[in-house]
Amino acid sequence: MTEKVVVDVSHISKIYKIFDKPTDRIKEALHPFHRRYSKDFAALQDISFQAWRGETLGIIGRNGAGKSTLLKLITGVLTPTCGHIQIHGRVASLLELGAGFNPEMTGVENVYLNGSIAGYSKAQMEERISEIIQFADIGDFIYQPVKMYSSGMFARLAFAANMAVDPDILIVDEALSVGDIAFQYKCFQKMKEIKERGTTILLVTHSTQQILQNSDRVILLDHGKMLLDTRDVKAGIASYEKIIRNVRADDAEKEAPPLEEYADDSSICAQPFDTRPNTALCEHRMGSYRAVIDAACIADRPYVMQPSKLIEAGSRKYLNFRIFSHEDIPDVVLGFSLRSKEGVDLWGDNNLTSDMPIRLHPGVNYISYEFEMHLNHGQYLLCPGIAAFLPSGKREELDQRWPLAIVDVVTNQGAVGFVFSPVRVLPVKHR
Repeated sequence: MTEKVVVDVSHISKIYKIFDKPTDRIKEALHPFHRRYSKDFAALQDISFQAWRGETLGIIGRNGAGKSTLLKLITGVLTPTCGHIQIHGRVASLLELGAGFNPEMTGVENVYLNGSIAGYSKAQMEERISEIIQFADIGDFIYQPVKMYSSGMFARLAFAANMAVDPDILIVDEALSVGDIAFQYKCFQKMKEIKERGTTILLVTHSTQQILQNSDRVILLDHGKMLLDTRDVKAGIASYEKIIRNVRADDAEKEAPPLEEYADDSSICAQPFDTRPNTALCEHRMGSYRAVIDAACIADRPYVMQPSKLIEAGSRKYLNFRIFSHEDIPDVVLGFSLRSKEGVDLWGDNNLTSDMPIRLHPGVNYISYEFEMHLNHGQYLLCPGIAAFLPSGKREELDQRWPLAIVDVVTNQGAVGFVFSPVRVLPVKHR
C-alpha cells in the first residue's frame, strides 16, 4: 500500500438547528434582536482522521451515531459547520439507493448521466456500458425508467455504475444490504479487486462480519463523537458490541462478583420474581415461574454473568445461567437453542442429553454449559427454557424465554452457511 493520504478530515463538526414548530424558523430569521427559537443538535463533534490509499476503513456505530452524516460531508452533499475536508482523487459513493438517479430516465440513461458527472465522455462510457449492464444483471429492466425498480435493482445498477468510473475513493453506506447474497458476494469480490489497484474504501455497515472480513481499520462513532480509531479490528468490534448492549466502560473492566456473595442469599424466595418479557426483542415468555431464568449469557469463564466481548466461531465458550427458585426442585431439564432471525432452530442442547441431572435449591442457582461455538458468523437468538418433571410423571414448564438475548458470532474465514466446521486441506497425492 502506497503511503498517500486520500481523505483528510480535520476537526469537522456538523450542527443542526432544531425548531419545535415550523413558524419558529421564520421568527428566528426575522426577529429584530436575533432572538433564538432553536436549539443546537451536534450530529458530529470535532472529528479528525486520515484515510490512506488502498485501505478499507470501516465506520461503525449505533443508529444516530453520525456515520451517514460523516459520509455526506466527505462526498460534499453536506457542508461542515466547522473544520475542513480534503479529498485527493475521484469519489464514487453509494449513500442512498437511487441517489443521483433521475427516476424518469432509464437505467442506461442514468449510467451515462452518472459517467458524465464523473467527468467521462459519452464515447468513454460506451466502452464500459456492456460491462456495466452485465454486472448489474437486471435484464431488460436496464431499458426501463428507474422509478419502476425494486430496491435490489437500484443497488445493482448503482454499484455497477460507480465501479465503471474507476474511483480512487469508494464510499458505501449500507447500500448493499438490500441485495441478495450472490450479488453481495460479487460486490465484495469487486471491492477487493479495486482495492488491490489502490482504491480507498470507506464502508459503513451494521454487519460486524463485513467489517471484520473487509476492513483494515475501524472508526467507532457514538453520539457524534469518535470513540475509537484502531487497526485492531476485533477490538473495535468488541467496543461496538459493548455500546449496543449498554455495557459501560467501567463495568467492562470489573470482574464478575464472586458467587459466594449470592450462595446463601435465600431472600430472593420471599418476593415475586420478575417475569416481564424483554419487549425490545419481542420476547415470548411463559411458565409457572416457580423458578425463573433471571439471566443467561455466553461467557469466557464458567458461572460468571459477564458476556464475552467477542464470540469467535470455533472458540470454546460457556453458556451461563442465573436461575432464581422459590423452592427445592429436585429434577429439572434446562435447555436452550440458538435460532436464526427467521426463527429456525440451528443448534441446541440440554442436560438430559449429557445424562447430568440438575437440582434447583431455594435462592440463586448458577449453572454452566461448556461448548465449542460451531455456528458460522452471524446474529442468532438465544432461547433458553427450564422445566420440571413432577412425581406424577408430568412436565411443568417453569420458564420459557424466546428469545432472551441476541448472540453475535464472528469469524475471519469465509465459510458459507450456518455451520462453522472448517476443513483441513491435506497434501495432494499424485500417482
